Amino acid sequence: MDHRLFAPTPPMGWNSWDCYGAAVTEAEIRGNADYMAQHLLPYGWDTVVVDIQWSEPGAVSSHYRPFVPLEMDEHSRLMPAVNRFPSAANGAGFKPLADYVHSLGLKFGIHIMRGIPRQAVHQNTAILGSSQRARDIASTNSICPWNTDMYGVDARKEGAQQYYNSLFELYASWGVDFIKVDDIAASRLYDAHLPEIELIQNAIQHCKRPMVLSLSPGPAPLEHAGFFTTHANMWRMTDDFWDHWHLLLDMFDRCEKWQGKSGNGCWPDCDMLPLGHIGIRSVDGGGADRWTRFTKDEQVTMMTLWCIFRSPLFFGGELRDNDEWTLSLLTNQALIYMHQTSSNARLLRRKGHEIIWTADGHDGSRYVAFFNVGEAEASATLKLSEYGWSEEAFNNVLNIWSGETLAVSDELSVPSIAPHGAVLLKLQAR
Repeated sequence: MDHRLFAPTPPMGWNSWDCYGAAVTEAEIRGNADYMAQHLLPYGWDTVVVDIQWSEPGAVSSHYRPFVPLEMDEHSRLMPAVNRFPSAANGAGFKPLADYVHSLGLKFGIHIMRGIPRQAVHQNTAILGSSQRARDIASTNSICPWNTDMYGVDARKEGAQQYYNSLFELYASWGVDFIKVDDIAASRLYDAHLPEIELIQNAIQHCKRPMVLSLSPGPAPLEHAGFFTTHANMWRMTDDFWDHWHLLLDMFDRCEKWQGKSGNGCWPDCDMLPLGHIGIRSVDGGGADRWTRFTKDEQVTMMTLWCIFRSPLFFGGELRDNDEWTLSLLTNQALIYMHQTSSNARLLRRKGHEIIWTADGHDGSRYVAFFNVGEAEASATLKLSEYGWSEEAFNNVLNIWSGETLAVSDELSVPSIAPHGAVLLKLQAR
């Protein structure tokens, strides 16, 4: 199976981390899935992801409790904590929850850490499909700097591939459609763990169930772009993204660096959208229970950049608490259409506080995003002929956020862009 076919367009969904940290429950997953099916599925949002620590019975926030016991089967594989996921009782794992999510017309995803549980290594438990045991394949010097659950797996050891195969056979039996693998794509502290990424993609191929593979955290090194394209569908360009303007401003540099690397089933990832009601049980990002600290203009800027760049879109807030404004950000049909169908996103111009991106529409239309990253209102003008575009090629101009339709001329003028704001135009082909 060609893994690139698993994500022909950038994936869209919801992830539990921004609002529930490591402590999400089955009831909260089901509730957000219900909301997605009712309100967002018609717009393309279709994936529900259970983030980190689902095997820990005592998780209470986004703070990881070090060296605590995890739920695990006899083959060194972590299992859902039954007190948090009651339907996982009697060895059922995530299958009942995945079946429920699938019954809504949605896809089901989980987060895992790379490697093998430290408790499996200490107990030297068995590996399904191999005579080797956990201690034989562990790389005990390869540890996550921020989580104590796992040791790395030494890809050179007999039994290493069989261990990962057994994991993904289990996930396939549950009905998992999306896997976010953490502590693997590189960070500011270490390089990417390429051998384990290869083991994981091999295991996906072995289990014969299409699974979108997402790699975290980041920033993923640009020099590994070819390897990521060959082995994954998504990889983080950034470490954890939160609702701070300086992080959003920094994302323009990251998108510029990775432009031209998106498409054909492979998507550099700007990380989750910290929108709506977040921080309910997550204390990361410098805040607690709150509504996003981004202003409305900053929220428009974030959605515009993520969508024209074609980053995967994973909403981080508690969906059931969405207000009309937040829901409007997720259900703008023209915006989602650009995100799903455009190509060749690129930086067109950057000068001072003005940043302009463009992308090609599949029908000959053209998208132009004007960003004002300054602290004062600004205007912008773009002369089409300077970029080899003819005004005769376009019928009119649609303002994607306001819905207003304008006449087209060689001089494309945007009279007012709010501080930290954006205007997104579609030059609609004749």
